Amino acid sequence: MRFSALLFSLAMVASAGCSGDKAPDAQPAATPAKEAAVSDRRHDESSFAQPDKVRIADLALDLALDFDQKQLAGTATYQLEWLDPKASQLVLDTRNLTIQKVEGEADGAWSPLQFVLADADPVFGSKLTIESPQRNARVRITYHTAPTASGLQWLEPAMTEGKQLPFMFSQSQAIHARSWVPLQDTPSVRFTYSAHVTSRPDVMVLMSADNDPAAPRDGDYTFKMPQPIPSYLLAIAAGDLVFKPISGRSGVWAEPAMVDRAVKEFEDTEQMIATTEQLYGPYRWERYDMLVLPPSFPFGGMENPRLSFITPTVITGDKSLVSLIAHELAHSWSGNLVTNASWKDIWLNEGFTTYVQGRITEALYGVEMADMERQIDQSGLKKDLAGMDQAQQALALPPLAEHDPDEALSEVAYVKGAWFLQFLEQRFGREVFDPFLRAWFDDHAFQSADTDQFVEYLKQNLLPKNPNALRPEELDAWLNQPGIPAFATPAKSRTFSNVDTARIAWRGSAQLPNPQITGDWGTQAWVHFLEGMGETLRPEQLAQLDAAYKFTGTPNGEIAMRWYPLALRSGYLEARPAAGEFIERVGRRKLVMPIYQELVKTPDGLAFAREVFERARPGYHPITTASVEALLAKAGAAASAAAPAPAVVEAPAQPQQPEQPAQPEQP
Repeated sequence: MRFSALLFSLAMVASAGCSGDKAPDAQPAATPAKEAAVSDRRHDESSFAQPDKVRIADLALDLALDFDQKQLAGTATYQLEWLDPKASQLVLDTRNLTIQKVEGEADGAWSPLQFVLADADPVFGSKLTIESPQRNARVRITYHTAPTASGLQWLEPAMTEGKQLPFMFSQSQAIHARSWVPLQDTPSVRFTYSAHVTSRPDVMVLMSADNDPAAPRDGDYTFKMPQPIPSYLLAIAAGDLVFKPISGRSGVWAEPAMVDRAVKEFEDTEQMIATTEQLYGPYRWERYDMLVLPPSFPFGGMENPRLSFITPTVITGDKSLVSLIAHELAHSWSGNLVTNASWKDIWLNEGFTTYVQGRITEALYGVEMADMERQIDQSGLKKDLAGMDQAQQALALPPLAEHDPDEALSEVAYVKGAWFLQFLEQRFGREVFDPFLRAWFDDHAFQSADTDQFVEYLKQNLLPKNPNALRPEELDAWLNQPGIPAFATPAKSRTFSNVDTARIAWRGSAQLPNPQITGDWGTQAWVHFLEGMGETLRPEQLAQLDAAYKFTGTPNGEIAMRWYPLALRSGYLEARPAAGEFIERVGRRKLVMPIYQELVKTPDGLAFAREVFERARPGYHPITTASVEALLAKAGAAASAAAPAPAVVEAPAQPQQPEQPAQPEQP
């Protein structure tokens, strides 16, 4: 998943579940961190589940999708593997689910099981404990979701591209799957799944499974995922969706008005698949399709297996942002195939994927394009590190304890992780490092892993190739120490050197660069041009740039997220209406949060941000909504605290009358 580094606490709604027949009263809220203190890096502090005792091997869903109620309702049936001979409880993660009944199968018959749903923890949801004295091989839960489920977004027709039919989609990472299916919601557990989903017949339903490009739109859909996946890769979407192929094993699902543009933009996908196969082994998921979501999707992309979810904000008409497709595809090897066992080792997913993304970009679009993107990423990481707690700057994070695992998804995991792998590549050479990385994927395919396992694998399979290439203190600096090691080699783009020269010349002379120079600049060059401007410019400078390059109103989100904050900081108020229109239309958190952050710095801007957010809220995903709400609340509290108290001036003392009460203080 391509995630924003702007992290905020997510406010979660309380549980609406109920207990079953003759079950004890609901338990008090508990947190996974309080229940177990385990030093093993495979232990997942973000889940109540006890996968060392019993594991879900297969999940069968039978759900009805109701747009009017904004609800999924039905059953989840689990095939279980009991590992501890003394265990007789199945513990699952839930959030804001109504649990209607739980049953166990024995001798072909289903009978009720007692269960307890604990009070809701604001981060982790409610622990669901199911008593299974017979250690049932199959357990079935009847339940329904809440309209406010954090992992689902329901869109009215007006919020879609075609504006004719409603739309819904899921976002399960990191721990939002538990808001629409009771699960062992931890990446350490993998399961196969099947699903039967009914819906209104005029929408197409898709899942992270074997979607048939030729399936009729009839309101009755079946799916199967034969490869075992972790819960965060469970995905569903429904709407006015049509399919167009790119190759025999890849294509695009999108609304009719968007599908042709997307197919053209992503036409290199088959080449990306073939390139990655040459580097790291066969693609093991059969199909690789992409679903283009409405602009409210909170992230750039989500690597749901067989069906990556993609933001429309990367469709620019010039393929300048298709590295996002390379990133989500790369997850088919790093993340989906080999998964971090817990979220404190998220770099094993995102760092590896960002590294592979760069190799795909380099192979298809050239070394210079890859270097530009690496330099942008590394520059952004350095800025983020300046305000980040040192403990969060390591790749191997400490236990997350009671923190939301979304907070582990910073640019450290993505960029520092990729930088570390580039460092290994430089030290050992690609002729050695590429086979090593391919072997890592092959030897851990369809498994979950932690940093300790990777270090051991590196020591056994890479270091012997050149024992002097990596010192223990260098490995420790990358994995366990804050910041970027001083010996790391930064990416350097030749194009950006020319961009720097043009920017410096303009700052000194007010003469815009020759159009022959800027005419060949792509998104990456313009991003670097703007990022080098410093904190502020004079309004007349911004007006000159705007007149020449039409930054205000740009449809390019990467430029917008840099231009509008610069304009707002600099007092270029001409850009503010367009900034408001942009954050009202787009819900991708990476793109909108920098603009909100600048707006809330002034009382007038805060008022404007609140007005825009109220209009935008219905189209925002719950994840984006929670982030903006937290920012506005913090800014509002700071503004109230900074406001001077009304002055009180004491009046001259008056003689007190014996028969009269004292007079009140005068203003």
